[in-house]
Amino acid sequence: MVTSPELDRTTVLQERAAAARHLARICFKTGPPTHIGVELEWTVHDAADPARPVDGERLRAALGRHCPPTLDRASPAAPLRHGGTVTVEPGGQLEISTAPRTSIATLIHATDGDMAEVSGLLAAAGLVLGRSGIDPHRPPRPVVETPRYRAMRHVFDRRGPAGRTMMYSTAGLQVCLDAGEAEHLPARWAAAHALGPPLLAAFATADRHAGRATGWASARMAAWYAIDPARTRPVWTPERADVDPVTAWVDYVLAAPLLCVRDAGPDWTPPPAVTFADWVDGALPRPPTTDDLDYHVSTLFPPVRPRGYLELRYLDAQAGRDWAVPLAVLAALLAEPGTVHTARAVAGPVAHRWHAAARDGLRDPRLAAAAVELFDLALAALPRLDLPAARHEEIDRDVRRRRAAAGRRHR
Repeated sequence: MVTSPELDRTTVLQERAAAARHLARICFKTGPPTHIGVELEWTVHDAADPARPVDGERLRAALGRHCPPTLDRASPAAPLRHGGTVTVEPGGQLEISTAPRTSIATLIHATDGDMAEVSGLLAAAGLVLGRSGIDPHRPPRPVVETPRYRAMRHVFDRRGPAGRTMMYSTAGLQVCLDAGEAEHLPARWAAAHALGPPLLAAFATADRHAGRATGWASARMAAWYAIDPARTRPVWTPERADVDPVTAWVDYVLAAPLLCVRDAGPDWTPPPAVTFADWVDGALPRPPTTDDLDYHVSTLFPPVRPRGYLELRYLDAQAGRDWAVPLAVLAALLAEPGTVHTARAVAGPVAHRWHAAARDGLRDPRLAAAAVELFDLALAALPRLDLPAARHEEIDRDVRRRRAAAGRRHR
């Protein structure tokens, strides 16, 4: 990993090399892979009429002291009982972000507890969490308005309606894993990407939106694909597999167009097609700082995003307790270098099939075949996760069920 002296968050960036050094310092924090976290996102619905809009005030009242400041500036935004924090996305989607844990069993226990707490708060207000990766009942509709979200909408509208669908209607499951030791980082980085298409296909839940079939297994990912490839395409690809992960990420970040330029006013919309590299070169009235660069990174949405750790963003939201199944599969497949190597070899032939995975899911025979092999590999590795017996049996049973379904697809 490239290192550099500590940079103050307000350091002015006057050359691209300084921006690259800052990114290189923070993008991959290498060391033994011991931590795992998860971010769970759901659409929120009226329990009696799931097609009824749910406004911000109703969510604010339901969440009480856990309400995020985007809905209530006076809220203490108190963590949940097990340490998770609640945010509300622009379309009213609710998200729980966990603290990282060193044990997947501890993570699952804590997250189940936080989910139960949030579900209880919502139930008291006549609300329920959704069960799929895109709102199956309602069209896109804004619930939370901030300068960031307004700028995002303005920029995405230049390309069509997909941005509003993504912002207001989609819900994902993000798995967060340590980047790993320096010598294993390239393989771990490649495997995290290569696993994306077959696991996206295997866990797709977003085929219906706004009351009708979409024709996609994951209309959530279809929306992401249609926004802006410069900020949503994969950083790693089989064609550029030999590019150093740090170099690939630095190039990606600097070449991506700006989505927001923060200032004191309500309009953060940037001029069209200005990249962060252009900003460093003087394209805007003031030069950017390291804090601006960090914020720019938060507006990039590739399937795998390095945030010091690896943030795997390609999974649809899952129904109920099913969220733990893809988490356990990924944890098992990326637990140790030998399994990482085998998983990458299995997924490698379909590592480029992102579009097919979202459109066809396991109807694609090549993706189904890869999913079968990955599920077999995960089943062999699951005992090493040291899950409680009851949860291990539950996850093992679900993986075997999905493995059988994938097997029927590719025959």
